[in-house]
Amino acid sequence: MVYKIWEGNEPKVPIIVSVPHCGFAFPDELKDQYKPSLRKAPDDTDWFVDKLYDFVPAMGIKMISANYSRWVIDLNRDPHSKPLYADGRIITGLCPATNFLGETIYKDERTEVELPEAKRRVELYYKPYHQQLEKLLSETKKKFGKVLLWDAHSIRQSVPTIHKEKFPDLILGDADSTSALPGLIETTLHVLNHSTYSVSHNHPFKGGYITRHYGKPSTNQQALQLEMSKVNYLDDEEKKYDKARSDKMRELLKQVFVKLIEQLA
Repeated sequence: MVYKIWEGNEPKVPIIVSVPHCGFAFPDELKDQYKPSLRKAPDDTDWFVDKLYDFVPAMGIKMISANYSRWVIDLNRDPHSKPLYADGRIITGLCPATNFLGETIYKDERTEVELPEAKRRVELYYKPYHQQLEKLLSETKKKFGKVLLWDAHSIRQSVPTIHKEKFPDLILGDADSTSALPGLIETTLHVLNHSTYSVSHNHPFKGGYITRHYGKPSTNQQALQLEMSKVNYLDDEEKKYDKARSDKMRELLKQVFVKLIEQLA
């Protein structure tokens, strides 16, 4: 299965959480093509973000999370490979052939996945996730007249090929304030800025394809992306889930959702 659905408890609320980069599985037909040492723990994975957010169903929020690695296909990229940024940073593509550090991930050292194969993966692994996400958004908007999509991500605190300095703890992206109405953006920033974490808004990430594509405030469908440094919920090596750090982050996320639910009501 391409995705997992986490059903929200009653009463439901008009928020959907998407976790597109937490998957680390590889289809049997593809797994032997990757370098075994890299495939065992694909470093670009948003490790345990689905676990970090597993409290949201109790708040009435549905969540969808990916099962396959973003190295199979990146669910947060344009299906036609339109780049997200043009500022010189390394941007892994729809079907990555390198990791964030620029290292090749396939045994045959290919530097790109050819178009026919990319199109095949779109049909098998990309469309099912997005079709289900669209269904969740449509059903929620039909029930409530509005919906907010929260796209959940994490990244190593330091990735020099993307950004020379360490990333802030939290980065809220809203496609330069176009994917959500000002009120929701301000509410989210207010809660985040009153925490102990460093916070940035639309820099160096302003939201990927999911935020930009699904955020349509004029149709009562809004989208926000939260990127966070992994050290805020993992250990110092950013590999193992750290309960104390994750519990602190979860409390902040709960505060954000409580305020967003109040505003959406």
